[in-house]
Amino acid sequence: MSYKVSHTLPYRIELYRQLKRKRTLFAYLFVTALPVIVAAAVKFGPTGHAGGPTKFGSGSADLIGLATKGAANFTFTMFYFATPFLLVAVISLFNGDTIASEASWSSLRYLLTAPIPRIRLAIQKLKVSLTLSLVAIIWLPVISWLVGFLAFGTTPFQSPLGISLSNSTSLQRITLTTAYLLFEFLFVAALAFWIGVRTDSPLGAVGVAVGIIILLNILDAINSLGNIRNFLPVHYFFSWFDALGAQISWGNMFRGAGYSIIWFVILLCAAIRKFQNKDIYS
Repeated sequence: MSYKVSHTLPYRIELYRQLKRKRTLFAYLFVTALPVIVAAAVKFGPTGHAGGPTKFGSGSADLIGLATKGAANFTFTMFYFATPFLLVAVISLFNGDTIASEASWSSLRYLLTAPIPRIRLAIQKLKVSLTLSLVAIIWLPVISWLVGFLAFGTTPFQSPLGISLSNSTSLQRITLTTAYLLFEFLFVAALAFWIGVRTDSPLGAVGVAVGIIILLNILDAINSLGNIRNFLPVHYFFSWFDALGAQISWGNMFRGAGYSIIWFVILLCAAIRKFQNKDIYS
């Protein structure tokens, strides 16, 4: 049988390998644990429904205050909690670890002598890590809505913008928010992947990627930077808020998705170029 590049490292084999890893299970458990722990704390905690504008489910006219109104409100609140760190950490783990772990185990050289072309190896691993990232982002609203339904029912969504949306419209807005985050986190995935091909330390790759995102969030919070903040990819992390009104405002979501895709392409090209010249035999 003749050698074919397309037959090396099949997607399904690499996906199976990654699904068997404990880090994959733990990552999904973390995503699952967020809504479960929050709902349990609210339902059974002694101060879960105490008054005050900053209390979870207090009824104040903000996203956190309205969190316990129903499954839709609870789901959007979980988006709010998970976007700045939990999803960043999980996606950085999947994409930063995928090549760096092989290098740390000294198995990368054996994969390349299979022989698997370097570009194909990088692309196949990225395809799998992006698949795992996609599942994590989709799983968050699914488990959040189910937990919210069991804990708080299916009352129509009450937006912090002062409107109420039907359950069918709420599900559409949840789907839109999920789709937006899939595009927005492409930047995080590419950043972690680029760092991962530059190091043999999986924890280092994940930690540096998360640290850069935290630093960018800090810069985005500095008002004195003015319009410079508009060019930071993280500036649009919460642009899905524009989907909570009576009419959807698309401008910031289009800009956020566009910037993320541009950075994804730039960092992916840089990562593949670096991987082509990476010394993996020393």
